[in-house]
Amino acid sequence: MKYWLSLLCLPLLASCGGSDTSAVFDISSTPLHYGTVANFAFSGSVVGNQGLKADIPNCVSQVTLVSTSTQLGIRCILTVSGDIPVKVLDGAGTVVYTKTFNVPAPQVTFSTSKGDIVAELNPNATPVTVNNFLRYVQSGFYANTLFHRVIPKFVIQGGGFVSGLTPQTGEQAAIALETNKGLSNLRGTLAMARTDEPNSATSQFYFNLADNPTLDYQNATNPGYAVFGKIVQGLDVMDAIGGVPTSVQQGQPNVPVDEVVVKSVTRTQ
Repeated sequence: MKYWLSLLCLPLLASCGGSDTSAVFDISSTPLHYGTVANFAFSGSVVGNQGLKADIPNCVSQVTLVSTSTQLGIRCILTVSGDIPVKVLDGAGTVVYTKTFNVPAPQVTFSTSKGDIVAELNPNATPVTVNNFLRYVQSGFYANTLFHRVIPKFVIQGGGFVSGLTPQTGEQAAIALETNKGLSNLRGTLAMARTDEPNSATSQFYFNLADNPTLDYQNATNPGYAVFGKIVQGLDVMDAIGGVPTSVQQGQPNVPVDEVVVKSVTRTQ
């Protein structure tokens, strides 16, 4: 609360004499992150006491915290990453000031027994998949799970089992498939595993060890697998996992002989 109050208490400048429009001199914000609460503070001088109005695209559940002739405070939740042009309008609806803010794409760090992998997620193309994955991350679901399936030059798969190939508990409802979104199963990308039913992905994910275009959307009867992120650091760790010896265990092929553990997955941006 102290931070928000200090953010709003910005020095105000007097408007130029004779002006008949609003003049906004600053827009500030708390640090911006995809999918989280953002606070925006607007300050300026408004001739005629028309009041300030704000246009913040892709920021939902907006709540007005303060509104005077010289200050406006808004809280909302950002639903995209990238540049967002925040506009201020006067009482007549005229845009009087615009400032562009950047919302970084969310990143997560997989801390594994072979090292760390940092992946950047793409919520603009695949919001359902990204939000689903982040819920699992936030709940700590992936702690001490395994990369239980390793196929060299193809994929490494995890997110569903703990030691001894015991299913992890706490699985959420399946989500709608998001393919044909301009994202391909290229080397180093992160995608959701699923059953033969298109809308069946829950917690399990995989990394592509190579370009795998056969996993992409082909047509309505072959809809592919949803890519929702890419590795930005740790390709060597992915490759190390992709090279471990495997065997058939509990009737399942391609299981690492020595368990490869995902110690944690945490959001780091």
